Amino acid sequence: MQRTVTRSSFISLASRSYYHLVTKNHLRKRINMANYIHVPEEAPAVPKIDVTVEERDYRTGALKLVKELRPNWKASEVKIKFFTDGITNKLLGCYVGAAMQDVVLVRIYGNKTELLIDRENEVKSFRVLHAHRCAPRLYCTFNNGLCYEFLQGAALEPEHIRSQPVFRLIARQLAKYHAIHAHNGWVPQSDLWLKMGKYFSLIPKYFADPEKNARLNAEVPSPHCLRAELLWLQQSLSVLGSPVVLCHNDLLCKNIIYNQRAGNVKFIDYEYAGYNYQAFDIGNHFNEFAGLNEVDYSHYPARPFQLQWLRSYLEAYKEHKGQSNEVTDREVETLYVQVNRFALASHFFWALWALIQAKFSTIDFDFLEYAVLRFNQYFKMKPEVAVLSLPE
Repeated sequence: MQRTVTRSSFISLASRSYYHLVTKNHLRKRINMANYIHVPEEAPAVPKIDVTVEERDYRTGALKLVKELRPNWKASEVKIKFFTDGITNKLLGCYVGAAMQDVVLVRIYGNKTELLIDRENEVKSFRVLHAHRCAPRLYCTFNNGLCYEFLQGAALEPEHIRSQPVFRLIARQLAKYHAIHAHNGWVPQSDLWLKMGKYFSLIPKYFADPEKNARLNAEVPSPHCLRAELLWLQQSLSVLGSPVVLCHNDLLCKNIIYNQRAGNVKFIDYEYAGYNYQAFDIGNHFNEFAGLNEVDYSHYPARPFQLQWLRSYLEAYKEHKGQSNEVTDREVETLYVQVNRFALASHFFWALWALIQAKFSTIDFDFLEYAVLRFNQYFKMKPEVAVLSLPE
């Protein structure tokens, strides 16, 4: 709220103009802060270690990090496990002994991923989620990555996330995320359209490889077509009334760790976490029922399953928000429409992302093929969900 000038008779017109300009800029800055995650003051600071882990000689760099984080470990006894599930970064696990009890995970950022990911925001998300017991401890950042705590449990496969009781655990855990207040009192705003606009500006117009370039021209919609679709998405989805909440934004199977003994699930990898539409996060998760390496969209959850999932989610969400956890059929139906409409935005988002990765990533994955799959599913799904309307 603008402050009152009490001694206006002593302020010149020029001074007044300057005051209003400064106040306006200050307010604009404060309003824009609604896009950013606010880290609680009591959250522990995360050290930055001046080490670069080279992809071709990762052990040397990893041992330098371990020396700082686990000084009692002998370098000669440190074992390194290379995880291969990710398609954005490279991930190593460092530990000593026969069992992987105390493990330092070392994640090396993928090539040019700073074009796609706000690394400062990722660290903020990590810290906020850890403060709410939703994430492992972040040990440190380094020049091209970060180190964090290993969560005991199993990374899930597509068949697991559809099963009882796992899908209800996932729904309730996502509700817990979405109920977190991390905007310092300001109304949060989604940066989805801003981010998708940035991605659109970065998609490659051509590839140096002739075969790859031919596939781009033959199988990927033209930039003119994509621009029109992006505009349609923004216009048609922004009016659906989906709340803006703290989202994971990348809830694929391998980012869900199921601890059967403890009877819980935890989510990992917060690179894309931030303020977004509630329905995007859920629709994105439903799209991931198709899997990643062998994508099959026939596994997209049918309406009866979705209604069960959404009811479990809403019960937990209202509970975390301090509301009555009684959920009406109308509330479930409203969320169903929002989620399936926003699933389109998820396809479009990751298709743009994959095109950019196809140009820059050094990871052995056919990103161009993945972009084509996502665009194809977008256009296949669009007629079915575009006609869905919110209940009266």
